[in-house]
Amino acid sequence: MPPPFPVELLGAPPAAPVELAVVPGRVTRREELRLPQQRLDRLTSGQQGRHQLTLLTLLTLAIGAGAPLPHAASRCFGDNIVMRGRRPRPVRIRTVITASTAGVLRERPGRRDPRPQVGRRARRMLVLIRAERGQRGEPGRHGPARFRVFCPVMPTIPSELADRVTLADLEGDPHPVLAGLRAAGPAAWVPVLGAWLVTGYDLAVAVLRDARTFTVDDPRFSTAQVVGPSMLSLDGTPHARHRGPFNRGFRHGEVHARLAAFTRAETGRLVAAIEPHGAAELRRAVAGPLAVTVMAEVLGLGQADPGTILTWYDGIVAAVQAESAAPGRGGAAGGTAAFGELAASLREVIAGGASLLAEVTGALTEEEAISNAAVLMFGGIETTEGMIANALLHLLSSPAHLALVLADPGLVPAAVEESLRLEPAAAVVDRYATRDTRLGGAAIRAGDQVTVSIAGANRDPAVFADPDVFDVRRPGAGRHLAFAHGPHFCLGAHLARLEAQVAVETVLARLPGLRLDPGYPSAPRGLVFRKPPALRVRWDN
Repeated sequence: MPPPFPVELLGAPPAAPVELAVVPGRVTRREELRLPQQRLDRLTSGQQGRHQLTLLTLLTLAIGAGAPLPHAASRCFGDNIVMRGRRPRPVRIRTVITASTAGVLRERPGRRDPRPQVGRRARRMLVLIRAERGQRGEPGRHGPARFRVFCPVMPTIPSELADRVTLADLEGDPHPVLAGLRAAGPAAWVPVLGAWLVTGYDLAVAVLRDARTFTVDDPRFSTAQVVGPSMLSLDGTPHARHRGPFNRGFRHGEVHARLAAFTRAETGRLVAAIEPHGAAELRRAVAGPLAVTVMAEVLGLGQADPGTILTWYDGIVAAVQAESAAPGRGGAAGGTAAFGELAASLREVIAGGASLLAEVTGALTEEEAISNAAVLMFGGIETTEGMIANALLHLLSSPAHLALVLADPGLVPAAVEESLRLEPAAAVVDRYATRDTRLGGAAIRAGDQVTVSIAGANRDPAVFADPDVFDVRRPGAGRHLAFAHGPHFCLGAHLARLEAQVAVETVLARLPGLRLDPGYPSAPRGLVFRKPPALRVRWDN
């Protein structure tokens, strides 16, 4: 059966300009990703109109009979697209990539006939590229189009792809990079992270399940250096001992019985405060304050000033980040002070009885209960705020799906799950290899850091069809890994879902005509925790 490649890459070293010839052919599968905004920003408005592309995804390089077919990735940027011919002019193109294991390819004999056939060895990579409909030079029935375009091509070897990854890539829009890495292989050493990055769904699940081989119990796990050992930083029997006393309080029925009415009342109060104004920044006006107030209620700190709780929280987060960046250099001192103030308040809660912390103290020492309370607060504020902001952003960015949810509020839980899949608030989790092992073909040594990209796994096309599309009716969206997997599955998942669903329902019901404010950027950002820096909206009042 002939392979489905209608375009041939005519050859050039990786990352150099390469010539692409458009020829007739049939598309069997395609995936599309948007041009990163930072690239578009470098173009003039006229250039942007000419160079709107969908850009990176997969292509296959056949290297010989009986050999495996490794993946390669191509990235075309608008400002690099040119056309050669009698009348040079920019060409608006659409990259459409196929991945195939249909056979080994060879070049078809004859001058200038780039069509591949099944046969011996292919000397050139093949990539599918198509001109937009209605454009002069579009492929026809009788031969190649009469123009050629140039495009930089990313390396085909996983290590070369990973070497090019930057922190800016991962903090801004990581999804094109993650797609390229996942196509090249489910795990790759990424120098800028100093870690193996796992981007495939199945391999991510395997790592998260296997706490004996991939542990959190390592001195590099910076949270433990600030707040002490906890369920977040322990594995095996110690982990079960720290987590077990908290399990009952975070079960679905217990969460809804104790906190559903409180969450609805607090959300209503926050939305009522902004309702008359017709505009607001929802992350700081609703999502963040709700997460803080609910966690304060959970931990028995309901009488504390939310501003004080946020001060403690910010100090601890800053200390964890400082310790991670420069272990043992004293950067955690400020966080230690903040944790000390939090711990003093929690001791008063424990002494007062009739609270979750009082219930777990006994099975745990007071210090252990306080350390676990600190990590619950950390997760319960940061990730829940991000969940709410991301869910609202996805709905407001997708008018058709927003209309579905407005017509049927029963779709809100599905919308929240799909948002968790598309942009998890916690994008990565770290593990450390306890022994030499192999991971997706990669040789992992004892002590290596293995970072699971939840964001990458959640867009694995082998599990989620059209993974870059937000679809509130997506079947199986709940298979996402936004709450991790295995022994460290998020203890507060039921509470986080409750808060996000109540927040989305209330905001949509109380703020008619809700829409994004086009004057402000709202794209999620963050290397570890991803959410919009600000979510500015308007509504009719």
